[in-house]
Amino acid sequence: MQKVDIKTKDGTCPSYVFLPPGSGPWPAVLVFMDGVGIRPAMLDVGAQLATHGYFVLLPDLFYRSGPYEPMDPHTLFTDPDKRKVLMEKFFAHATPANIMSDTRAFLDYLATEPNVKPGPIGTTGYCMGGLMSLTAAGTYPGRIAATASYHGGRLATDAPDSPHLLAPKIKSRVYVAGAIEDASFPDEMKTRLEDALTGAGVDHTIETYPAKHGWVFRDTPVYDAAAAERHWQSLVALFDATLKG
Repeated sequence: MQKVDIKTKDGTCPSYVFLPPGSGPWPAVLVFMDGVGIRPAMLDVGAQLATHGYFVLLPDLFYRSGPYEPMDPHTLFTDPDKRKVLMEKFFAHATPANIMSDTRAFLDYLATEPNVKPGPIGTTGYCMGGLMSLTAAGTYPGRIAATASYHGGRLATDAPDSPHLLAPKIKSRVYVAGAIEDASFPDEMKTRLEDALTGAGVDHTIETYPAKHGWVFRDTPVYDAAAAERHWQSLVALFDATLKG
C-alpha cells in the first residue's frame, strides 16, 4: 500500500494505492468508500482487490472535513451524538456533486500513472460509495467500463441527482447488489432502478443478497462471511470480463 495526495478543485485528497505482485501495467479500479470512512477494514478491501491483478485507488472522500480517527461502526449509527457528527461534519460535504468533481481528479491521476493499463477503468462502491460508483458511470461514461455497487442506498429516488436518472448516459456494464434487510434500497427502489437501466439499454445485473445493509466489512455488526465472499466472486467476475484481455 502506498499513500498518495491527489489535488482536487477543493483541496488535497489523501488516497491509498494498492499494487498487485509482479510488474504492471494493470487495469485500474477506483473504490468509493462507505460512510464509515477510511479504517483497516476499508483498506483491506483495496488490498484484497489488488491481489486479483488490479491497480486499486481508494480515496478518502471525507477529506473536506479534515483528519479524523478511524470510526467504530458498532457505535457510529446507534450513538445519537456520533451520528449527528457524521451527518453534519462528514456527509454534508460528501455530496454527489462534490465527489463527482473529485472523481475527475481521480480519473486524471489514473490516466497519468505508468502502472495503470491505458483505457477505461472499473469502479466499485459500498453504502454511500455504491451511489457514487453508479453516479460516476453516468458522469464519466467514456472512462468507466465496469461499475459495481454493494449495499448502496438511494440509487433510485425522487432527488434531482438520483443515479438512476443518469442511466441513458451509462456505457459500462453494471452490477448492483442490495440486501434483503436494507431500508435504503427497498424492493420498489430496486424495481425503479431496474426499469431505468433496462429502458436505457444498460448491460446490468441487480441482485438481492440474504444479508443486512453493510455486510461486506468485517468490522461491522452485520458482517456476513458468505455474502462477503459472494461479493468478491461477483466483483472479480465483473472486472475480469470487462477490464482484462
